[in-house]
Amino acid sequence: MALKHLSLSLLVLGAIQLSSAALTKRVACPDGKNTATNAACCVLFPILEDIQENLFDGGECGEEVHESLRLTFHDAIGFSPTLGGGGADGSVVMFEEIEGAFHANNGIDGIVDVQRTFIDNHTEISAGDFIQFAGAVGVSNCAGAPRLNFFLGRPPPKAASPDLLVPEPFDTITKILARFADAGFSPAEVVALLASHSIAAADHVDPSIPGTPFDSTPAIFDTQVFIEVQLRGTVFPGTGGNQGEVQSPLAGEIRLQSDHDLARDSRTACEWQSLANNQSKMQAAFKAAMLKLSLLGQNQAKMIDCSEVIPVPKPLTTKPHLPAGFNMNQIEQACAQAPFPALTADPGPETSVAAVPPS
Repeated sequence: MALKHLSLSLLVLGAIQLSSAALTKRVACPDGKNTATNAACCVLFPILEDIQENLFDGGECGEEVHESLRLTFHDAIGFSPTLGGGGADGSVVMFEEIEGAFHANNGIDGIVDVQRTFIDNHTEISAGDFIQFAGAVGVSNCAGAPRLNFFLGRPPPKAASPDLLVPEPFDTITKILARFADAGFSPAEVVALLASHSIAAADHVDPSIPGTPFDSTPAIFDTQVFIEVQLRGTVFPGTGGNQGEVQSPLAGEIRLQSDHDLARDSRTACEWQSLANNQSKMQAAFKAAMLKLSLLGQNQAKMIDCSEVIPVPKPLTTKPHLPAGFNMNQIEQACAQAPFPALTADPGPETSVAAVPPS
C-alpha cells in the first residue's frame, strides 16, 4: 500500500513539473540570440541593445539614466480622472510643443529630443512604451536598484496632457499629496517614488550648477537620499535663493523644498524615515509605485508583461551611513513615532559632492 501511495505521489509530482514546464515554455526570438515567454516581447531586445549602447553610454548609471527616469514621471503623471490626460502614453514627446512649454516641464526638452530620435528609429513600439522601457532599463544600470516591471502595449497618445498636473518642488505638501491622490497614489507611495532622487541630479533648479545631485551617491540606488535630506541644511551649493530650493548639508548637493518638507511633514515623515536604513523596503516600495505610475491611463489587461527583458541590476555593496564629518546630532528628527535609526559616519574629511558629468 505504501508503495502504491509513493508511486501515485511521484506521478502527481511529475505531472506538476511537466505542467509548469509547459507554462514557462519560451520562444526563440528572430535575432537568434534571445528567447522570451511571449513572442511579442522579442521586439524589445534590439531596442535594449541600442539604448544601452547609444543612450546609456554602454550601460552606465549616469545623466541620461537620471533624465530618462524623470521623463517616465513627467509623462505618466499627466493623468487625472477629472481633468483628463492620457497618463503614460508618450504625449510628453509626441506633443512636445505643448507639454514642453509647461513650467513644471522645464528642462525636459533635452531628453525629449534625445529620445525622439530613438522613438523614430523604433516605430515597432509606441512612444509611451519607449519612455517607460527606457526608464526601466536605465534604472537597471544602477547598483542596488530593483528590477522594474515593464508592460508592452500602450496605444499612441490622442492629445496633450493638461497643464498643472506635474507637481512642482515649491508646492505645499498638501497640494502635492492632493495631486498624487487624484492620480491614485497614497502618501506612502509618494515617498516611495522619491527613491528616484537617489539616482538623480538637478540641472535647472539652479542653472548656474547643472548636474547637481540630490544625494552624495547619485550613481547607485541606495537610501542615502532619505538620510541626507534629514540632515540640517546649512549651505546652498550655488547661488541660493532659487524657487523650490532650500539649504543642503553638503557642498555640491542640492535639496528640493518638496523633499525637505516631505521628510518633515507629519503625514509623510515616518514613512520617509522608515526608508533611511531599509534598502529592501525602499526597493520593493519603489518597484511597486513605479509599476503603478507606468500604467496610469492604461488598460493593463490589454498589455503584455515583458518584465523579463529588463536586465537584473547589480547588488548594492555599501551600507547606510552618515556622510563623513557628520553626526547624529545633525539629524532633524521629524517622525513622532520612532527615533531616527542610529548611523555611523564615513571616515575622513567632510563629504563634498561632485556634479554628475553630462553624457
